[in-house]
Amino acid sequence: MAVIIFVLVLWYGGLFFQSFFLHRYAAHQVFTMSKTMERITFILTWIFQGSSYLSAYGYGIMHRMHHAYTDTEKDPHSPSFDDNMFAMMWKTKTIYQDINKERIEVDQRFTKNVPQWKSFDNFASSRFSRVLWMAFYVLFFAYFVTSAWQWVLLPITFLMAPIHGVIINWFGHIYGYVNFQMKNTSKNLFRFDFLMMGEGYHNNHHKHANRANFGVKWYEIDLTYVIIKVLNAFGIIQLKRIPVRIED
Repeated sequence: MAVIIFVLVLWYGGLFFQSFFLHRYAAHQVFTMSKTMERITFILTWIFQGSSYLSAYGYGIMHRMHHAYTDTEKDPHSPSFDDNMFAMMWKTKTIYQDINKERIEVDQRFTKNVPQWKSFDNFASSRFSRVLWMAFYVLFFAYFVTSAWQWVLLPITFLMAPIHGVIINWFGHIYGYVNFQMKNTSKNLFRFDFLMMGEGYHNNHHKHANRANFGVKWYEIDLTYVIIKVLNAFGIIQLKRIPVRIED
């Protein structure tokens, strides 16, 4: 039971910070926070994403590119231009690393105000950090596993962020329903997004990219947005009325 709870905490904890910090804050800037809170959130993202930690800078820029070039050859991740999900994610990884290591020139419209903490990112993204987290996961499993099948969950802890990414960027462009007819393949994966905390309302998000709430219909409850509203009410973050737009 401890192993299952542990994996669920990593799944939803890592997913929340990917959605809240990397996606809605770094990429779309739908709310603001103090510099101190931003640094705390960097650290919490590292703790919950662990071995699959993603840089807010690399993620933010790449996601803005995804919106500007959705389902074209310039899209960092599109099922329309990759043979399978593994090819797409390998391409995504390469572009992400090229951005972080400044190996490619990036248009300034994609870099504007994207949060960056270079020294921390260098540590959190290092092989040392990733191996350290993986060793911790293995030790936790070794101590708490009560049935052999639970070891199947171990690789999920290693690759949590890429798994979250492929669910949205591959399946979210192939399966589901649409509320808005658009010139891209974005879909809403679930009527109630219990699995991806609102990220599964992908068609809604592509239509209204700068809305803090990804849900549109009454039954499309965005759990990440619910938490954002609570944090805003307590003054920890400040929701924007007119968010920054990423134009084509």
